[in-house]
Amino acid sequence: MPTNLPPEYYEVDERFRAARSPEEKISLLEELISTVPKHKGTDKLRADLRRKLSKMKSAAQTKKGAARYESPFRIDREGAGQIVLVGPANVGKSALVTALTNATPEVSAAPYSTWKPTPGMMPFEDIQIQLVDTPPLNREYVEPEFMDLIRRADLVLLVIDLQTYPVQQIEKAVAVLRENRIVPHHLKHRSNEDRRLSFVPLLVLVNKNDDESSDEIFELFLELLEGDWPLIRISAETGRNFDRLKRIVFEQLGIIRVYSKAPGKPADLDAPFMLRKGSTVEELAGKVHRDFLDNLKSARVWGSVAHDGQMVSRDYVLRDGDVVELRT
Repeated sequence: MPTNLPPEYYEVDERFRAARSPEEKISLLEELISTVPKHKGTDKLRADLRRKLSKMKSAAQTKKGAARYESPFRIDREGAGQIVLVGPANVGKSALVTALTNATPEVSAAPYSTWKPTPGMMPFEDIQIQLVDTPPLNREYVEPEFMDLIRRADLVLLVIDLQTYPVQQIEKAVAVLRENRIVPHHLKHRSNEDRRLSFVPLLVLVNKNDDESSDEIFELFLELLEGDWPLIRISAETGRNFDRLKRIVFEQLGIIRVYSKAPGKPADLDAPFMLRKGSTVEELAGKVHRDFLDNLKSARVWGSVAHDGQMVSRDYVLRDGDVVELRT
């Protein structure tokens, strides 16, 4: 029986094969398992991957008989995705995380006030997205666990200061990442076939573009910047473009929100199921419960269909905001 693996599987598998540390391999293997669709054709593959994961975890726990070192950079994913903020010292990463989330990292005008990562949850409409503040990106002091955190991220936000040599800040930050075999995904076409490279989705946040008075500086920055960089101007101080930033982050995650509805009852709009773009009714059923996947007879959809409550097949591709009624 064919496995019909999605493109995400092969992308994660490539990163897993290039991983170096046991911690990174375990994290990527867990992510790899989550990309495998749940149906009879993938039963053996999922079983093999789970056995491999169990062996790797056991080896990590018993290595040298010593107590496992818990790195502060090992941050469990929460919410709809894990977004890691990186950048030089004193560009406003901590101020952004404070303004956008419930976290309280130390915010200071002095450089290097952040020495360990600080996670917080950013609300976007009816979901939460995890943001992680990090120490300054500095080639003279690079923690391997810090680089692993960046590799595992669903999205990397490179924060720069518009008022202080922004082009050079981008160049230096990207150079530090490249020295650690991490490359922004949009620059993948410039890289060689080195399988040890990790490609991460990256968005540049041009901070301290507080109001219209600094727009001229921003336009000059764009003229000096070489290449086509995904970026957005923002202000941690005034909140400029925060709504747009949240929307772009959500879109970059490549996910959709789908709501469940029991037959004869109103839809549950409080707790959406998070699915990858392109997911089907069958994949939603597997996420709700294995019984729904095995015994699914029909489904009705409100939202992306021609008319509300339309009957659809198991392979119907869902859209963000759809309401689905599964019948067994």
